[in-house]
Amino acid sequence: MIRVIASGAKQSLMKKISSYENRQKDIRTLKMPDIEVWDNQYADRDYVVDLSSSEFTCICPKTALPDFALIKVSYKPARLCLELKSLKLYLVEYRNVGIFHEHLVNKLLDDLVKACQPRWMRVEVVMNPRGGIGTTVTAEYQKGVK
Repeated sequence: MIRVIASGAKQSLMKKISSYENRQKDIRTLKMPDIEVWDNQYADRDYVVDLSSSEFTCICPKTALPDFALIKVSYKPARLCLELKSLKLYLVEYRNVGIFHEHLVNKLLDDLVKACQPRWMRVEVVMNPRGGIGTTVTAEYQKGVK
């Protein structure tokens, strides 16, 4: 038996399914776990740390379905370096967060910069394709540049 849902009923059903859609205005203030840091013994040297996580998941704010991504972080540490276990726990917390890809990369950048105050940082989010469209969003921070 095939059941047809009327257009209005379908929209109502989607609103109930996607309870994440109207939360995008609060993304900047979304409280996430603290990211721990440790003292950089080579703060006098300019070098780059590249990190990646291929197991990232969050929720699509429109459909409430899971989104999967590769997260890439590159940064030039100053006085502090990111502690990886706490970074992993921070990233896992997004598993139940409905967030647009563009908001995600900027939230990650804000939180990571706040944690370690690097000289420079670049965050790239490569979302797995959905519906034939892949998304890559990149944001950068440069100390002293707004």
